[in-house]
Amino acid sequence: MTKFETRPTESWLAIPLDKIVTDLRASRSRTRGSADHKPYARELPNPDVAALVVKDIYAALFPRHGGGQDGNDEGIDYFVGHTLNRALRSLRGLIEQELQFSFAQHHQDKADVASAASSILQDFAGGLPEVRENLLTDVRAAFDGDPAAQTTEEILLSYPGIRAIYHHRLAHELFRLGAPIVARIIAEISHSATGIDIHPGARIGGSFFIDHGTGVVIGETAVIGERVRLYQAVTLGAKRFSVEESGALTKGEARHPIVEDDVVIYAGATILGRVTIGHGSTIGGNVWLTRSVPPGSNIVQAMARSEVFDSGAGI
Repeated sequence: MTKFETRPTESWLAIPLDKIVTDLRASRSRTRGSADHKPYARELPNPDVAALVVKDIYAALFPRHGGGQDGNDEGIDYFVGHTLNRALRSLRGLIEQELQFSFAQHHQDKADVASAASSILQDFAGGLPEVRENLLTDVRAAFDGDPAAQTTEEILLSYPGIRAIYHHRLAHELFRLGAPIVARIIAEISHSATGIDIHPGARIGGSFFIDHGTGVVIGETAVIGERVRLYQAVTLGAKRFSVEESGALTKGEARHPIVEDDVVIYAGATILGRVTIGHGSTIGGNVWLTRSVPPGSNIVQAMARSEVFDSGAGI
């Protein structure tokens, strides 16, 4: 045997793959047979497919930025139609897979999956022009709010805050229409890429700008108004969780902040609970806030107290 030839090692041959496979099947069977396990669908939405859908929809909304090369209107329309058709066909498959799962959980008739998926897809597709218009207000807010921004093209192609809000606006529509698993997958694709964590249930108005962005967290029931700006590491989170008699956390309860129009929240601020930040307010960096503030407030950290003692004074 030459030095370039290889052969399986004894340790590899000793791995009992058949036994491992059998034990894994037994584990799956025990899970399906447990008292709290609900019926399930074998096919679930694939995050890799969802990522391609998001990419194709972006290309359809912004063809010059997403790969459309033909500069005339007819060529761009063809590109948009072809790309959108591909994206929506794949998205329908994802939605159907989610509905197969959720219908089984709630003991609904699986014969209704196809019509329910069609309804969600039709409403989602019909809302895409409005999604694009909202995104344009976000891009404009980024351009106006960042002195380093040179062009809107730069913002659309490279700003993590814009990438995050694009994903969110798609995810929010799907969440609202009845496909929360696909919505959450899309939100987590953006979270992984940008470090910005926006739950798809959050309601966010137009002209929204996240500057820098890393570490921003926006919870499920947060409500954000128009022309709001956040900086990195801002948290709009829950202060506490209600617990049911069974000990399980209460689902769907409003527990995150309401941020009204024209609010600026600087880096590192943490706002917790169902509190309201009045319109036109400014929340300073690293502030920890668990109460509502009226419109026009300017909330900053308390001043640090420093005392200097010379030659033993004060002792």
